[in-house]
Amino acid sequence: MASPGMVPTPPPPPRPPRSIAGPIVLILLGLLFLLGTMGVLHWHGLWLLFARYWPALLILWGIVKLIEYEQAKRAGLPSRGIGVGGVFLMLFLIVGGLIATQVSRVNWGNVRDHLQIGDEDFDQIFGGSTFDYSDELSQAFPKGGSLHINDDRGTITVNVADGDTIKVSIRKKVHAEKQQDADTYNTRTKPTITVVDKTVTLSANTQAAGDKGVSADMDVYVPRNTDLVISSRRGDLTINGMNGSVEVSHQRGEVNLNDHTGNATLNLERSSARAQHVKGDITVQGRANEVSFEDVDGAVHLSGEFQESVRLVRVAKGVTFRSSRTDMEFSRLDGRLDLDSGDLRADSLTGPMRLTTRSKDISLEGLSGDLHLENDNGTVSVGLHKPGNIQIDNRKGDTQVSIPPNTPVKVEARTREGDIESDFSELKIDSGDQQSTANGSIGSNGPHLIINSDNGTIEIRKGTVAVAAPAPPTPPAVPKPGKPAKALPAPKATPVESEN
Repeated sequence: MASPGMVPTPPPPPRPPRSIAGPIVLILLGLLFLLGTMGVLHWHGLWLLFARYWPALLILWGIVKLIEYEQAKRAGLPSRGIGVGGVFLMLFLIVGGLIATQVSRVNWGNVRDHLQIGDEDFDQIFGGSTFDYSDELSQAFPKGGSLHINDDRGTITVNVADGDTIKVSIRKKVHAEKQQDADTYNTRTKPTITVVDKTVTLSANTQAAGDKGVSADMDVYVPRNTDLVISSRRGDLTINGMNGSVEVSHQRGEVNLNDHTGNATLNLERSSARAQHVKGDITVQGRANEVSFEDVDGAVHLSGEFQESVRLVRVAKGVTFRSSRTDMEFSRLDGRLDLDSGDLRADSLTGPMRLTTRSKDISLEGLSGDLHLENDNGTVSVGLHKPGNIQIDNRKGDTQVSIPPNTPVKVEARTREGDIESDFSELKIDSGDQQSTANGSIGSNGPHLIINSDNGTIEIRKGTVAVAAPAPPTPPAVPKPGKPAKALPAPKATPVESEN
C-alpha cells in the first residue's frame, strides 16, 4: 500500500514516431544509382537527371514531413523535427544539386576543344561512346566561282577535282551514350552545299548538335582555279595543288599549303602553319605556334605572336616580321632562317635589312646589302658577303663582325665598358678607362660599318669567301612589276656618353 505522503510519478510523454522522409529520399537516390550500375541509365544521363530534378527531392521531403505533422496532430502526439541527420542530408542535396546544375550548364565541347582532349579520352572521362558515319555530296561548280568552307570540328583536305564539279567525302564521328541518340545527332548534322550566284558554301553543320561532340572530316575536290575561304575551329587543314587565292581562319590545329599558286592569308589562333612550293605571297596574322615555309616565290608577311618557332627556307621576295619583341624586314632569303624565343639565326639573306629585337642571340651569315640592327641583352654575330652600309647597336652583349678578304669597308666602332679586337692592321684602336674606339678604312671607297656597343666586346674578324647558296629546286615565279627596295642611307655613328 502506498504511503499517504507519496505522489505518484506521472507517465512519460508519448514519443513522436520516427520520420520516414529521410529514408524515402535515400531509397529514391539508391534506386537511381542502382539503375546506373545496372546499365539501365547511363551515368551521364543519371547526372543530368539529378542536376535537373534535385529540387523535387526537397519538395517530396517537405510533403512527407507535412503529412507526418498532420497525422501526429490528429493523434495528439508531438511532431518530430528534421534532426541532425536530416540537416546533413538536406545540406548534401542542396550543395550537390547546385554544383550538378552548374556543371550541367558547361559547354563540354568547348572545354574539350580548349584542352585539346581527343574523342576517345573524352569518352573515358565522361562516359559514352563514339559512333562513325560517312556521307558523300556532289554539286556542279559555277565557272569562276569561289568556295567557302565552314567546319567547326574536323580535318579538311582540299584537292584538285576533275571537271567542273565539287565532290565531298565526309567521315563523321558522333559522341553519344547509345546508338539511337547518335543516329539522331547524325541526322541533325548533315553537311550541306549551297550555291548563291558564284559563291558556293560547304558547311559541315556540326554545330547543330550543340555540345554533343560531333566532328566531320572532309575530303573536298574542286576545280584548280577556285578561290578558297575556309573557317575551322579544331582540326588540321591541308590544301594541295590549288591556283586560286586562299583565306583561312583557323584555331587549334595545323594548316598545310602544298604546291600552291596564288596568295594565301592565314588568320591563326593557337595553330601551326606549314607551306611548301608556293608561288604567291603568304600572310600570317594572329597567334601561332610553329611556322615553317619553304620555297616561296612571293613574299612572306608575319604579324602577331609566335609561341614556338619560325622557320623560313628560300623566300624569293621580301620578308616582314612583326611581334611584341621583334621587328624585322629584308629583301630576299636564299638560305634558311630560324627564329625562336631566344635565338635568331639566318644565312644567305639579302638586304636592305632592318632588325630590332631584344633578349636574343643573333647570328647572320652571308649577308649582302644594307643592315640596321638593334639588340639588347644578347650576342650579335654578322658574317658579311657583299656588304652595304652596316649599323649595329648592341647593348649588354658581345658583337662580332666578319669581313671577307678584299672587301673595302670604312669602320667606326665604339664600345663602353668593353674591349675592341681586330684582325685588320688598318684599324686604329684606342682603349680608355670606360670606352674603346676603332677607326679606319679597309681598302678604299667602301661602305660604312658602324658598331656601337654598351657593356660588350667588339670583334672585327677576317672572314672567308662566302659560298653562294644553291638555287632553289623549283623555278622562280615571274616577278610582278613593282618598286625596287630603297637602299639605306649611310648610317651615322652614335656618340657614346661617358658615365658622370
